[in-house]
Amino acid sequence: MCSTNTMPQNPPADTGADNLLWAAHLVDAIAGAGVTRVVISPGSRSSPLTLAWLRHPAARTFIRVDERSAAFFALGLARATGEPAALVATSGSAPAHWLPAVIEADHSAIPLLLLSADRPVELQDCGANQTVDQVKLFGNHVRAFHQTGDVYCGPERLRWLSWLAHRAVDQSRFPVPGPVHINIAFREPLLPEGVAPELTRDSAPPIRVSRGTLAPDAAAVEELAAQLSGRRGLIVCGPPGGTRAFAAAVTAVAERLGAPVLADPLSGLRFGSHDRSRVLAGYDAFLRCSPSALPAPDWVIRFGAAPVSKALNHWLAGLDVPQVLVAEHGRWLDPIHRATRVLHADPRAFLEALLARRLEPAPPDWLIGFQTMERRVAQLASAAVEGGGLFEGEVFSALLHALPEGARLFAGNSMVIRDLDSFSGTAPKPLHLLGSRGASGIDGNVSTVLGLAAAGGGPVAGVVGDLALLHDLGGLHSTSGLDALIVVLNNGGGAIFGYLPQAALPEFERAWLTPANLDIGRVAGLFGLDYRRAATAAELDAALNELMPLRGVRVLEVLLDRKASLRRHRAYWAAAIR
Repeated sequence: MCSTNTMPQNPPADTGADNLLWAAHLVDAIAGAGVTRVVISPGSRSSPLTLAWLRHPAARTFIRVDERSAAFFALGLARATGEPAALVATSGSAPAHWLPAVIEADHSAIPLLLLSADRPVELQDCGANQTVDQVKLFGNHVRAFHQTGDVYCGPERLRWLSWLAHRAVDQSRFPVPGPVHINIAFREPLLPEGVAPELTRDSAPPIRVSRGTLAPDAAAVEELAAQLSGRRGLIVCGPPGGTRAFAAAVTAVAERLGAPVLADPLSGLRFGSHDRSRVLAGYDAFLRCSPSALPAPDWVIRFGAAPVSKALNHWLAGLDVPQVLVAEHGRWLDPIHRATRVLHADPRAFLEALLARRLEPAPPDWLIGFQTMERRVAQLASAAVEGGGLFEGEVFSALLHALPEGARLFAGNSMVIRDLDSFSGTAPKPLHLLGSRGASGIDGNVSTVLGLAAAGGGPVAGVVGDLALLHDLGGLHSTSGLDALIVVLNNGGGAIFGYLPQAALPEFERAWLTPANLDIGRVAGLFGLDYRRAATAAELDAALNELMPLRGVRVLEVLLDRKASLRRHRAYWAAAIR
């Protein structure tokens, strides 16, 4: 049924009509499974899929010319909604441009449905134009690959197609969310001659799929409660951000156990109305000292992926204590290889089960010691921000203050996410901090921000570096109807390499720093976007006040002195470990 190794013995009488009917049944089933947001890149071979989506009454379609930008845009949609977003591209190299976003979706467990059009089997491996081997194009980066075989619209074949669509959507959601690839070969003529008729929808009824919560093992929880109770412990929360219920549960456990919570900026714990009295945000600075200078815990519980902070990961790797990894899925997110126990369970369910047991707090001086270090680092961070000249910490302080409640803030990679980690602090204002930390690339960051904006649900801002903007200029092409503020930290190239040994090499500027030399004002003007530029704290505040109320996509360029910033970062870190 799924083979494409032979020519069809009885070609359909109306190939174009069958292509469209086939695509319509596939799209109906995908929409029936709950996927209605689709990002389409123009192409000929994908015309049946494109037309079927454009004419589907429940579909919300987005057209993006550049397939790489389209894929990151879909990534933003799926990240914002938690539901799969679909992608459509034509044959040849077009779907290959999805690969960077597919890798990020794989590593960040973000559901995507990849619908690639292909050439039929008789055009494969014979030099036919715009034909490449698309079978398993994305290797192990997808949860599943499906080749639909020849288009044939018999009743049983269409029923199978509906079944396949529901299965693929479910595979993108469970057991580990991620991308799923469906490759569809269409023969010419691709569409019926003349004006394609309106589609008659008589697809099979949707398949209902239920997914439950993975409950923790009761005996394991009982044993852990006894091991944790009354002893000095740490709770480490990495990305991605959890729900409000998770935030309430993890901070309640921290209260009962008298444990500090080391919260990554993308953990969802630094901002919100939950109890933040035990939530620490400044650990990256005070953990840079010698491990022997810090008190060692008796136990560690870890949630989520590895935190951004290299200092925290290094410190955890040096601890010779029990470390419990709570993992809802089958993946072991343990790059430091220090987990002594892996508990597969829904994190909130585990925490609530723990709260139902008898728990005693650690000695009071344990938590107080960490809170004292946190307050000291917060004071040093404030001093660093106010040290003269515009500084990354000051940019984040101003931006977090200016954002309205419920806003989503996307932090690009490289130094951007690290500065958010160092200088965000904590606050009661509900904000959602997001990033692409699966593969941690700087590509596609602008398109991801715009995908977040397209999903709706509140104001969106993104902070990226000048090189990240250069990587994704095509993402600014289609911004009509979207609202987002894009803050570009212009520090003259890859400033992160200035903190590494490469900075001492004579080839540093040419091969690592690589200044973009980009006139960002002209870039904004090229795409018709509102633009402001800030080189001082006063200009930054004024620009934020002007841009925040506006609609559409706006660009704020912040000029930073790379060498001065390097000195202030190092002075801050040195002061923190004295």
